[in-house]
Amino acid sequence: MEIPDGYSDIPSGKTASVVTHLQMFQRPPERPERSDVSWTLRKAGSLSGDRYRTLFRRIGEDWLWASRLEMSDDELRTVLDDPLYDAYLFEVEGQEEGLAELDFRAEGECEVSFFGLTPAMVGKGAGRWMMNRALRFAWSHPIHRLWVHTCSLDHPSALDFYIRSGFVPFRRQVEVIDDPRATGLLPREAAPQVPLL
Repeated sequence: MEIPDGYSDIPSGKTASVVTHLQMFQRPPERPERSDVSWTLRKAGSLSGDRYRTLFRRIGEDWLWASRLEMSDDELRTVLDDPLYDAYLFEVEGQEEGLAELDFRAEGECEVSFFGLTPAMVGKGAGRWMMNRALRFAWSHPIHRLWVHTCSLDHPSALDFYIRSGFVPFRRQVEVIDDPRATGLLPREAAPQVPLL
């Protein structure tokens, strides 16, 4: 379907964003990083649904992340327990402050399906530190392609961060979805930079 030039109305209770898909075909050199002895990245293991959703909200509420909040515990466990899916927790002195999730379910490739930090850790070099390790983990598998997508509702620096990390944009889409504040998945005051219509 071709999208017409010009403006298109978005119904009330919906959000629209521009989604950019990015990819790489070989592991890039690691970027110089700030290191902190209190930072660790470990596999999530048997993280409960409630604990996962609490961290997911802390990371993504400002950017209207909601897809995991729609899942039942069983649906979430099916993803997180899949042997071809690796969820990593970024921790600071034992406190969970970030997520990096690598999806190997498509043969020969990996998707960085979620990558984010809580507001307390943004701007401290933790993103670069975590991405260096996520790239190392991903490319330790027999893959030929690593990809990720981000959207215009995400942190303003997200797209540039992925490009600086070695990803190259290859596709752009417009996504229209239910506004998670209108459906009650997120509080109405979430993401005040995006008007709720």
